[in-house]
Amino acid sequence: MRGRKPKPSYLKVIEGNPGKRPLNDDEPEPEGDLSDAPDWFNDEQRARWQYAIACAPQGLLKRLDRSVLTVYVVAEVVHRDAAEKIARYGSVIKTKSGVAMQSPFVGIMNKQAAIMLKAAAEMGFTPSSRSRVQVKGGGPRRGNRFEGLRELGDD
Repeated sequence: MRGRKPKPSYLKVIEGNPGKRPLNDDEPEPEGDLSDAPDWFNDEQRARWQYAIACAPQGLLKRLDRSVLTVYVVAEVVHRDAAEKIARYGSVIKTKSGVAMQSPFVGIMNKQAAIMLKAAAEMGFTPSSRSRVQVKGGGPRRGNRFEGLRELGDD
């Protein structure tokens, strides 16, 4: 499939459908809000999960989004661990022969940051993905199944 990924209809409604293209009325609707962290998470991962759930707009994350949030949380914890090790040991280390080289934790940290940013953008967690969302002003389309979605942020 070429071009940009299609934007979910609920985001188009929240943004006021700037492209004015018809909405997909047959788009599947995931059910159930996301709340519980995976059983295998450790305490730090569970805390990061709860933080993400608490900070996300209510009703945005659904149970189907669990895998994306799981990837985000695991990457965040690994990123933090690598960043702490870089702070402790430095970004440059010496080999046994005395040659200076980049710490392997720099690569780990950078890879986890890329994973986090990709997952965050998918869930609308980044500043640029949030900047396109307008919750106030203008009413929703009449007769649309997303009617009332704009009012979620008016509380």
